[in-house]
Amino acid sequence: MKNLARWTNRRVFALAHGKNLVYNACWEDPRLDREVMELGPDDDVVLITSAGCNALDYALDGPRSIHSVDMNFRQNALLELKMAGIRQLAFEEFFSLFGDGGHPDFPRWYVQRLRSGLSLSAQNYWDSHQHYFSRRRPEASFYHHGTTGLFARLMMKYFKFARVHADALSLFSATSLEQQREIYFGQVKDRLWNPALKRALRTDVLLSMLGVPKAQRDYLEKTTSQTVADFMEASIEAVFTQLPTADNYFWRVYLFGRYSPTCCPGYLVRENFERLKNGLVDRIQVHTGDLTSVVRQLPGTLSRFVLLDHMDWLSHEFPQALADEWQALMDKARPGSRILWRSGGFHVDYVDPIRVHRGGRTVQIRDLLRYDYAKASDCHRRDRVHTYGSFYIAHLDS
Repeated sequence: MKNLARWTNRRVFALAHGKNLVYNACWEDPRLDREVMELGPDDDVVLITSAGCNALDYALDGPRSIHSVDMNFRQNALLELKMAGIRQLAFEEFFSLFGDGGHPDFPRWYVQRLRSGLSLSAQNYWDSHQHYFSRRRPEASFYHHGTTGLFARLMMKYFKFARVHADALSLFSATSLEQQREIYFGQVKDRLWNPALKRALRTDVLLSMLGVPKAQRDYLEKTTSQTVADFMEASIEAVFTQLPTADNYFWRVYLFGRYSPTCCPGYLVRENFERLKNGLVDRIQVHTGDLTSVVRQLPGTLSRFVLLDHMDWLSHEFPQALADEWQALMDKARPGSRILWRSGGFHVDYVDPIRVHRGGRTVQIRDLLRYDYAKASDCHRRDRVHTYGSFYIAHLDS
C-alpha cells in the first residue's frame, strides 16, 4: 500500500506539472539574494529558471554571466519571451504584457517582433499559447494561466465565496503595519482559515498545483511538526501583519492578477528595463536540462549558485542524483563561491553528509562549507514571500 500511495502521489504531481507551465512568476525574493550574493563583474551565476524574473533581477547587478537552468522547457520559454520583449518592445508595451498581464495586440507583436528571437522549442510553445497574453476579456491575465495561475483563480473564487476578497485587497492600500494588522485580524483571518480550506490544503492535488510534491510536504511536516495548512496560515499571517505590503509584489499579483507600476519585480521598472535593453539582458544564457548535466558542460568555473528548494524533493526521491549534483557543483565552484538554497522544512539535514571529491580528497559537504546562519536568519525574517521554512547561505572558502 505504501508503494501504491507513492506511485499515486507521483502521478498526481506529474499530471499537474508534466505538460504545463508551472510558475508564471518567481516565488523567491531576489532582493535578499542580491544582498547576499554581492554580485560583481567577475561573477558567474547559475540558477534554476522558475519564471525567469530573478535571472533578470540578478542581471541588474552586472555579473559577467548568468546561466538559467530548468528541466521544464516551458519555464525557459517564458524567460526567453521576456528577454525577446526587452530587446524588441518599448517599455509601455512590455509592461502591458508582464505588468498588466496581457494586451490584445500581443499576437501581432509576437509574430512580427518576438518570435524570431526565440529558440525553436520556445517558438513551438508560444505558437500555441498566445492566448495567455492576448487578453480577450478586460479581466483576463497571463497570471491566471499555468498551474499556479489556476490555483490563484481557484483561490480568488474561494475568497469571494468566503466574503473576504475585498478585505484582502484592502491590505495593499494600508498605510502602516498597524492598519494591516487591524484588517487581517479583524476582517480576514477567521473567514479565510476555515476548516474547509485546511482540509483542501491536505490534498495532493491542491498542493501539486502549488508546486509542492508529496516528498516536500512530508519533509516540511517532519521538520516543523505542523501540517501544511498550519504552516501556510502562519506564513501568510507573517506576510500581512509583520511586513509592509507596499512593495510585496509576490502576493499582489495573485490577489489582483497584475502588478502596479510601484509594486512590481525589478525588471518591470522603467529604468531597469532600459538597462537590461542596453546590454545586461545579453548576459543571460538559457539552458534546458537537469542542473547536473548543464553545470558539467559549462566552460570555466562558477562563483554563485541559487538552488531554490528543489533539493527537498530530490533528497527524498533520488538521493544519488542529489549527490551527483553536488559533485558537479563542487567541480565547477571556484574558491570564494556562495551557494543559496531554500527549504520547506525548518532545517535541512540531507546536504552535509553528502560525500564529494575536491582537492584530491573525498570529504563530506559539511567539511567544505561555512554557513552564515545569522545572515540567513535575518534574510528569512524579511522574506516578502515567506512560504519557505528556512533559508541557507553557504560559503566555499577553498
